[in-house]
Amino acid sequence: MLNSLQNPFSLIGRALIALLFIPFGFGKIGGFDRTVGYIASQGVPFPEVCAAIAIAVELGLGLLLLVGWQTRWAALGIALFTAVITFIFHQYWAMPPEQVMIQQQQFFKNIAIVGGLLTIVAWGPGAWSVDGRKG
Repeated sequence: MLNSLQNPFSLIGRALIALLFIPFGFGKIGGFDRTVGYIASQGVPFPEVCAAIAIAVELGLGLLLLVGWQTRWAALGIALFTAVITFIFHQYWAMPPEQVMIQQQQFFKNIAIVGGLLTIVAWGPGAWSVDGRKG
């Protein structure tokens, strides 16, 4: 029975992960200056370039993941991006005690998302995708 649900579950899984990235990509466009300011506040060099990369990954690769086109590459790109930003923006080990728990939760949530994305890299998008339609 579960095998018959593989394609719908693959589509739902891709959509739910994409839902985490696509709206934030749009939000970064609308709030570009705030995004640049936040990135700069973390000591990241070239914050404007980094904000543009974040938009490209979250919106561009997020949309590719959603529709299932070049899915494995899109998932890998988002996974690498998420892994890198997690270590920059959620350094729970360096936070004041009152911030440790929330930052630790965010850190490990992101690591779990990377795991889900790597599963898509390994197994592909399923038949209900552009890639699946191509064979």
